[in-house]
Amino acid sequence: MRVFLIGFMGSGKSHWGRILQDALKINFYDLDSVIEEKENQTIAQIFESKGEEYFRRLEHETLDAMIQEHPEMILSCGGGTPCFFKNIDLMKQSGTVVWLNPAVEALVKRLVKEKEKRPLLNEVSDEALHSFILKKMNDRRIYYEQAHVHVEEDKATPASLIEQIVHA
Repeated sequence: MRVFLIGFMGSGKSHWGRILQDALKINFYDLDSVIEEKENQTIAQIFESKGEEYFRRLEHETLDAMIQEHPEMILSCGGGTPCFFKNIDLMKQSGTVVWLNPAVEALVKRLVKEKEKRPLLNEVSDEALHSFILKKMNDRRIYYEQAHVHVEEDKATPASLIEQIVHA
């Protein structure tokens, strides 16, 4: 079983990934962490030194390699991962894609605290964060909505999430 967790940054992909790992006894990986280890740089440093295009290509190559290397895994993907190089199609063909979709207000509350770790938020003021998230979500929704499972996070429990994944 392969499970791909997608959603906007701050949507809880890593949180739910660890919960699913414990419940399903399947290894959990964070795609951004795998990339950081491979490049020996943070995502922010990669964006700054080599640009977003380089990062998106590297992200696609790493996603493909993870699929080839791990017949079973739970993978937390970056917020933009599904939106480039037909990654959403690759994930859908290779496992179950789960869209974590908390309320925008919850995302704002989480992301305002960790903007320095998020390259796309470096130049966004706290006051503009809500509007930025809404715009990006509207741009990405077409990809996120293709997921097999849609989860409104405030209604999810580990048992309900596992049931939805198993029955997807």
